[in-house]
Amino acid sequence: MFGNLSERLSDTFKNLRGKGKLSAADIDGTLRDIRRALLEADVALEVVKTFTGKVRDRALGDEVSKALNPAQQVVQIVNDELKAILGGEARKLSFSKNPPTVIMLAGLQGSGKTTLAGKLAKWLKEQGHTPLLVAADLQRPNAVTQLQVLGEKVGVPVFAPEAGNGVGNPVKVSQDSIAFAKKQQYSVVIVDTAGRLGVDEEMMKQARDIRAAVNPDEVLFVVDSMLGQDAVNVAKAFHDGVGVTGVVLTKLDGDSRGGAALSVATVTGAPILFSSTGEGLDAFEPFYPDRMASRILDMGDILTLIEQAQKNFDEEESKRLAEKLAKEEFTLQDFLEQMQQLKKMGNMKNLLGMLPGVGQMKKQLEEFDEREITRTEAIIYSMTPLERNNPKVLNGSRRMRIAKGSGTSVTEVNQLVNRFEQAAKVMKTMARGGVPNIPGTNPVLAGGTVGGGFMGGKKRNDKKKKGSKSGNPAKRAAENAGLSFGSEKSDGSGSAFGL
Repeated sequence: MFGNLSERLSDTFKNLRGKGKLSAADIDGTLRDIRRALLEADVALEVVKTFTGKVRDRALGDEVSKALNPAQQVVQIVNDELKAILGGEARKLSFSKNPPTVIMLAGLQGSGKTTLAGKLAKWLKEQGHTPLLVAADLQRPNAVTQLQVLGEKVGVPVFAPEAGNGVGNPVKVSQDSIAFAKKQQYSVVIVDTAGRLGVDEEMMKQARDIRAAVNPDEVLFVVDSMLGQDAVNVAKAFHDGVGVTGVVLTKLDGDSRGGAALSVATVTGAPILFSSTGEGLDAFEPFYPDRMASRILDMGDILTLIEQAQKNFDEEESKRLAEKLAKEEFTLQDFLEQMQQLKKMGNMKNLLGMLPGVGQMKKQLEEFDEREITRTEAIIYSMTPLERNNPKVLNGSRRMRIAKGSGTSVTEVNQLVNRFEQAAKVMKTMARGGVPNIPGTNPVLAGGTVGGGFMGGKKRNDKKKKGSKSGNPAKRAAENAGLSFGSEKSDGSGSAFGL
């Protein structure tokens, strides 16, 4: 979502690095670039003005002039102000002292309201609540059916006395659902209301009537993050017409500019409570302004990554794996199980996007193929238990059988086995407390030469190579080739890849 904005801001901050002291001109130039980047990201003009004004005031003060590293201090100020326009501190849902807690969803048609109702119900159920979904969108065709299907998927009951498709009274359905929830002792009621293609008085009146009938503890405005400036206008209309207590951002995994997320909290004054990052029912998480600001500035979101890992990784399984690594018994079966646990954490591109500095590898991230994990699973599933636990038995005929069984090529099977062997070596080294010599990352080579361990790094060699002076071209080429090969071997410092 924020890829282009992150890239622009990162480029802007690069110009500040290396400067021992920042002048007013340096700061104004940086703010000009930031202002342009925010406007191109479709952030509301009034929000941009407020943001850059606050950053300038702080950047020209003692906070930066007396800092040991002024450039880093400016980045910190921008991070603080981004956090502020995203809502400041994270806020949790407000629950009623006397159940049920009533949550009303409002927004335009197509914003993902009904799908979000299912995601919210699933999340609340995982938190120990007993939610009830209410089908009060009787306008859109098959909206009631869609909610019932979602309710069945997440294991949450749906109150749907009317078939919908333009038939039924949504205010009465909403009102009746509260009495039903109290009788059946549901702790949370989620009311899915109707949307329109555009804001109109009829829609606002219906939303106001439902609000008056159910007296909700939370009115969540569901906004499509890909709407840009229109999202801000719609948010204003809902806030003024219905009253909004919180915002939910959907489709944050889209490729739009993301201005809505940076504008809607400031414009409405309502905090962003949740965000949705995909179609899956698990692609839903609480919104943390500080973490989102960190993502935008390409500083990663390690806390969310850790939370995802804690939620999806089995602690006993992890202990068992650690013991196997210590005994050097890591197998392809273990590799498969770890990969499956990793898949439970969600979309791999989203997970990788939470790592600090990943914005600098934008192209590689975009080219990442999620299907590669599925192909890897297919290859390992095509192996016998013996082959999974002892890859050394994989001869040519076995590899050919595995390739046919998994619908892949022998080359792909060979590549997987090679990757596994490399990964196993790294894990064994780490299990012993050592530092693995991963190609392209180790700055110190086995022979003590510094610089050759980085990909593309140059090998330092004080001895100058002297080429052959033979008058015979063939002999000269042969001697030069022999000299170069011989010098590589005799030097003992390894190649430019640290191997």
